[in-house]
Amino acid sequence: MMSTMLDQRELMRAEDSSCESFAHLKSAMPTIPALMRVLQFGDSVLPVGAFTFSNGLESAIEQGLVHDLDSLQEFVLVAAEQAASADGIAVLAAYRAAREGDEDRIDEVDRAVFNRKLNEEIRTMTVRMGRKLAEMADRVLDGHDARLASGWLSRIKDGKAPGCYPVGQGLLFASLGLAEQDAFAVHQYGLASMMVAASLRLMKLHYLDAQAVLFAVNCEAAAAYERIARSSLEDMATFAPAIDVLACVHVGANVRMFMN
Repeated sequence: MMSTMLDQRELMRAEDSSCESFAHLKSAMPTIPALMRVLQFGDSVLPVGAFTFSNGLESAIEQGLVHDLDSLQEFVLVAAEQAASADGIAVLAAYRAAREGDEDRIDEVDRAVFNRKLNEEIRTMTVRMGRKLAEMADRVLDGHDARLASGWLSRIKDGKAPGCYPVGQGLLFASLGLAEQDAFAVHQYGLASMMVAASLRLMKLHYLDAQAVLFAVNCEAAAAYERIARSSLEDMATFAPAIDVLACVHVGANVRMFMN
């Protein structure tokens, strides 16, 4: 009899603990509108012109550096790792500056990103996509705080800010009240999905294998965030000579499908 009562008490305690855990988990989950915002601005068909760029993949395939599924996955993984330690840091810095309403800091981050783009085509990519994102944020953020996005767009038009895409991502997600981890995840996913989409147009590849590459790259995003979350602007750096050389080769190419 005593044993049965003890068992019942243990069961009740376990149920209470389970309910508390579920309540905590539920409170930590994003709301449906927040999740849909992440999906919208992380969509590969977001109208910022990403489909016109390959992030060096076109030259990598032309030069034989990427020639099959394994070499494609390795190339995209390296590109994502390099992006995290440069543009990824900028996304977080811009996000945090936007949360503080610090426009001077936002522009400082913007210039820091631009100054690290050594190749003409890479600079073109980041400022063209950045301006498109700023224009969209200025128009779409109805009912949200569009002040920072509108101010940034004005400074871009006046030539006071370069308008780099990672800065726009951080600013946009901060304005929407989303988490900085969401902004970083969308940045990493956007780069990888851009390159994987380009691969389907550049090489013989099954579309399901392309998704497998994207899945593998996305598995590394959490570790990349932890690696750079406490980094400063001075820590922004990349070292991928092969990618830099391929970018230079692409500038002089006679036939090109992509703008970089």
